[in-house]
Amino acid sequence: MSNVNRRDALKVIVAAGAGVAACARTSLQAPESEKKTMTAAPEMPRAVIGTQPLGFMWPTLDPFLFCVHHDDHYPAGNDRLGPDAPLTGRNLGQDFEPKDGWRMYHGSVVPGFPSHPHRGFETVTIVRKGLIDHSDSLGAAARYGGGDVQWLTAGGGVQHAEMFPLLNRSGPNPLELFQIWLNLPRANKLVPAHFSMFWNESIPRYRASDPDGRLTEIMVIAGNLGDAKALPPPPKSWAAQAHADVAIWTGRMAPGARWTMPAATPGSHRVLYFFKGTALAANGTALPPSTAAQLRPDHDMLLENGPDETEWLLLQGRPIREPVVQHGPFVMNSREEIVQAFHDYQRTRFGGWPWESDDPVHGREGRFARHADGHVERPA
Repeated sequence: MSNVNRRDALKVIVAAGAGVAACARTSLQAPESEKKTMTAAPEMPRAVIGTQPLGFMWPTLDPFLFCVHHDDHYPAGNDRLGPDAPLTGRNLGQDFEPKDGWRMYHGSVVPGFPSHPHRGFETVTIVRKGLIDHSDSLGAAARYGGGDVQWLTAGGGVQHAEMFPLLNRSGPNPLELFQIWLNLPRANKLVPAHFSMFWNESIPRYRASDPDGRLTEIMVIAGNLGDAKALPPPPKSWAAQAHADVAIWTGRMAPGARWTMPAATPGSHRVLYFFKGTALAANGTALPPSTAAQLRPDHDMLLENGPDETEWLLLQGRPIREPVVQHGPFVMNSREEIVQAFHDYQRTRFGGWPWESDDPVHGREGRFARHADGHVERPA
C-alpha cells in the first residue's frame, strides 16, 4: 500500500535550482511514522486479505497511487463564491483542519486547490455533492459536480486549478468528492495532457435486487459490470488496456441488501472502501465501519449489508509493476526523471498559465466543459 500526502503533493518549489534539491525524498511511501499499510488478518477467510481503518487519505494498491475523500459542510456563499463566514483563525493557504466542518485547503477566497502542476499519472475526480471549477494550462475549463466525473491525463505535464465555488447564497453548500490518482505505465508517462468529462446523466448504473427485493446500485466509472459498460477511459490510460482489469465503482446498498460481486482477473488488486453505514460483511467476514478491505480478486464476494444504507468505493486493477518515484506533484520511474520534471516545469510551466489569477472560478454558469481545442460540451 502507498499514500501521497496531498498537502505535499500540491506544493512545488519552482525557484531556480530548487528542482534538484527538492528531490531528496523520492519514495512514494510516507515516512515510517506516517505509513498506512494493510494489516494482515490471518484469522479472516482467505477472501479478505487484510483491512485498515480509513482516515482522510485512503490506502491504495498498484496501479492506484492515492485516494482522498473530501467531505466538507460549507456555509452559504458570498458574492465572491467563497464562504460567507469569518476566516479568522484559519491557516489560509494551508487550511486542512476541519474547523466548523469545512476547510479552505490552499484557497484564500474560494476553497480548493489553486494552480499546481502534475506529470506522470492521471486524476479521476468523482464529485458526489457540490461543484468543482477546473482551469488548466492548456486553456481548458470546466464546472462539474453532482455525480459528474473528470478524468485528467496529466501525461507529460499540465497545470490545473480545482476550486470549490459556493453558489448558494441562502443556505449550505455541501461538497463531497473522491480524488483518485491512477498511475501511467512508463510508455505513457509523457503523453500529451487532456481531460474527459463523464457527466452524471451518462454514467452507466448497474442495479440488482436480492430475493427480498432489496436494491444494490453501482455507478460504473471504469470497468464493466453485467450489462453496465463504462464510458471509454482516456486512450493512453492504464484503464484503456484490455488486460488491465481496471474498475472504479461506487456502490449503494439498501438496508439488509445482499449482492454478490463477481470475481476479477487473478493477479489484480481489489480494495473495497466501506465509508458509509454501520455494518457490512464480505463472504461472512464483518468489516468495521470506515474500513478499507483488500479482497481476493479470484473469489466471488457476497456482500451483506446491515440495518442502514451502506455506501462503498471499489478500486481494482492489474498492477503495473514498474518502479514508482514520487516527489510532490510528479510521479515517474526514476529519480532522474523527477529531476527532469522539475527542470521542464521551471522552463516551460507546462504551457504557462493563461488565467488572470491562480484560483479562477467561472461565475454563476451551469455545468460545462470547454476543451483546449475550443469545443464546449454540457450534460445532456
